[in-house]
Amino acid sequence: MISQFFVLSQRGDNIVFRDYRGEVAKGSAEIFFRKVKFWKEDGQEEAPPVFNVDGVNYFHVKVVGLLFVATTRVNVSPSLVLELLQRIARVIKDYLGVLSEDSLRKNFVLVYELLDEVIDFGYVQTTSTEVLKSYVFNEPIVVDAARLQPLGPAAIFMQGTKRMPGTAVTKSVVANEPGGRKREEIFVDIIEKISVTFSSSGYILTSEIDGTIQMKSYLSGNPEIRLALNEDLSIGRGGSIYDYRSSSGSGAVILDDCNFHESVRLDSFDMDRTLSLVPADGEFPVMNYRMTQEFKPPFRINCLIEEAGQLKAEVIIKIRAEFPSNITANTVVVQMPLPKYTTRASFELEPGAVGQRTDFKEANKKLEWGLKKIVGGSEHTLRAKLTFSQESHANITKEAGPVSMTFTIPMYNVSRLQVKYLQIAKKSSSYNPYRWVRYVTQSNSYVARI
Repeated sequence: MISQFFVLSQRGDNIVFRDYRGEVAKGSAEIFFRKVKFWKEDGQEEAPPVFNVDGVNYFHVKVVGLLFVATTRVNVSPSLVLELLQRIARVIKDYLGVLSEDSLRKNFVLVYELLDEVIDFGYVQTTSTEVLKSYVFNEPIVVDAARLQPLGPAAIFMQGTKRMPGTAVTKSVVANEPGGRKREEIFVDIIEKISVTFSSSGYILTSEIDGTIQMKSYLSGNPEIRLALNEDLSIGRGGSIYDYRSSSGSGAVILDDCNFHESVRLDSFDMDRTLSLVPADGEFPVMNYRMTQEFKPPFRINCLIEEAGQLKAEVIIKIRAEFPSNITANTVVVQMPLPKYTTRASFELEPGAVGQRTDFKEANKKLEWGLKKIVGGSEHTLRAKLTFSQESHANITKEAGPVSMTFTIPMYNVSRLQVKYLQIAKKSSSYNPYRWVRYVTQSNSYVARI
């Protein structure tokens, strides 16, 4: 049961506010933002997704730089509310085409209409884009997507010869193209979030992939779709963890477990790994999967810390990209906590380094190294000279680290799961909609111990 729902910008501006039950004070948005800001200023990481202030439970998720928040005084399942907030964000994006502060302000009438249909007196009614179509009558005001900051996975598929059109995934499910026409197209994204932990000697201690096959359909008349995956895909480990095929390099894709969207029919899945479905309007996950079979990590991280005098030390961090040279990783950020008594850090990059930045976060004693892009097969090195306020009485390596890394790699996936073909039931011989199949790998928790 939700008392209030609101959306805040990164600056704390209240963009959308809906009070469903009148049980929580009106200033809750201000209280929430101050608390979240205080968390950061206190040298902590981000605020937790759920916290309580004066008997009010605050739940929030961050979507493309916006804070989606729900409040309640009753004891509600946190996972239920967090999932609801994600779904509300998805529904709003489906209807507006673009999720941004600008689009929310321009379409506030449509947004409030959606919120009143999704939640009634604090109780959830539906979060289905398709069901809401019969109740929502306002047309979206289109926002120019070219001016937007590329934040989501949809905006980073700009590699290869066949480029995705810039406005492709920024269209509303209810608005047509100029001239009343509707461009027939469908998008299938294989998004994988990987978690890897390396030991201090470079061995892989843990590795896991959380993947999802996401679909967004702009096909009129909801035709049936057949989606074929790898024929050698197997689910669950029936027998030995290591089979001979996987050690040869081109082996089977072994998923630990997976689940499917309710619209997916699995009649022929066991036989030929084909999924049949009639896609719903808007964006939805066709299949979620998890894989813990060992895979080749996209990056190798080496870190060395050496004492360089009484109150000095030197840190050397090396990153090597283990993927092919025709692939490029974007928005790479490397972080490393330093000893608490570090007062200064000076950085030295390799000669000719372009698009790299370094920073020493004094508040929480962290070293940060940002790289705009990394081409496959390349290696990059950072040297940092540290100055301490006191002598270290312990081993410096015990007081520093681990090295963590965040990145996004378009058109690359580590699990080798692939969409072999995407078949759309033809309405006529001239019907040939656009099909876009895209891959992206993102870091979830990528950590190297030192």
